[in-house]
Amino acid sequence: MKDTAYFKNKKVTIVGFARSGVNAANLLYDLGAKVSITDNKDNALTRANVIKLKSTDIKVELGNHSREIVQGRDFVVLSPGVPSKALPVIQAREFKVPVISEIELAYLLCPATIIAVTGSNGKTTTTTLIGKVLEAAGKKVFTCGNIGNPFSGEVEKAKDGDYICLEVSSFQLETIDKFRPKISVILNFSSNHLDWYNNMQEYLAAKSRIFMNQARCDYLVLNYDDPVLRDLAKKTKAKIIFFFSDKDLNPNQAAAQAVGSILGISKDLCLKVFREFKGVEHRQEYVAEINNIKFINDSKATTVESAIWALKSIVQPIIWIAGGRDKGLDYNIILDLARKTVKEIILIGEAKDRIKKVFNGVLPVNEAASLEDAVDLAFKRASNGDVVLLSPMCSSYDMFKDYEERGRCFKQAVKKLVNKK
Repeated sequence: MKDTAYFKNKKVTIVGFARSGVNAANLLYDLGAKVSITDNKDNALTRANVIKLKSTDIKVELGNHSREIVQGRDFVVLSPGVPSKALPVIQAREFKVPVISEIELAYLLCPATIIAVTGSNGKTTTTTLIGKVLEAAGKKVFTCGNIGNPFSGEVEKAKDGDYICLEVSSFQLETIDKFRPKISVILNFSSNHLDWYNNMQEYLAAKSRIFMNQARCDYLVLNYDDPVLRDLAKKTKAKIIFFFSDKDLNPNQAAAQAVGSILGISKDLCLKVFREFKGVEHRQEYVAEINNIKFINDSKATTVESAIWALKSIVQPIIWIAGGRDKGLDYNIILDLARKTVKEIILIGEAKDRIKKVFNGVLPVNEAASLEDAVDLAFKRASNGDVVLLSPMCSSYDMFKDYEERGRCFKQAVKKLVNKK
């Protein structure tokens, strides 16, 4: 790592005590910082994370955010998913304490070449594909961010000459300062997180921060088919590389191949990787088949556009499980497609009433109190040759800690059906 002495004896508070918070805390402790953690949740998950800390000298505050844990700090680190309007951020501004994201922290220490991927949809798959292309080319690569290990959990292992493939969200980009990827990728731009941002312009501004520090020697990879992104080419100093989807490459593959071309990796090798790629967990993941009824886990589909992709990918009739925490999205745009492909929709979570208003009269609509109940009901309602699809169009935070837990819950519910068979 580089610049490690900077953090020695610094007083740092980390906001958010999930996986990234634990990794950031342990990293800073190893560097000699005086670390505190605050999380407004006091539950089994946050309490279990206490034992993952390297020292009892790391102060942990659960169930509230006190002013004292922010006041007098050298800086505050935000974990992914913590809003910039959270109370500790407001307190930090009041006390004039700098606020940075977890990816900014790791970036300041990182000696490796960073490839950062953002977009409204497809980030996880594309970041994974880029990592696999680099591995196939013999590069040492760490694929991290919102998939696998957090950036702060991998940076200690990275060396000069290695590569970091990093999935980044608009939330994380809000609080970067010096973060500068060698290659930035913006896959697409569509309605998302309107429960968080006031409008689409604000959301685009957050996404665009990925290239704000890039120079002429860096690269910005953009989707030429997206006119909003095409227009961003005028707003950066970086070299622009456009990618195009075609009959041979879907958009995620085209973006990964574009990154490969920058690094001198042949298209033939990229195509070989794409052919062998088995997919990402929780993204159109085949789970099981029971009585000729297939179960597909697409828990990663937290937007309407992601669910559209899933519905288009399945040729059999669909029993569709959807819902979760509403993100202010327009569910009407999927209606025509759903009318052609879906037999019935089963709704869960906080958003079910809003989604029900959209689909009433278009499809048969049922509701379930839990995801497990939804799986049981879907199986009862499905016929020979149908597909039961979890593709929520919503975030998971009303019922689960993240989309991964939601996906695992779906798979466990299906496994119970298999065991009953």
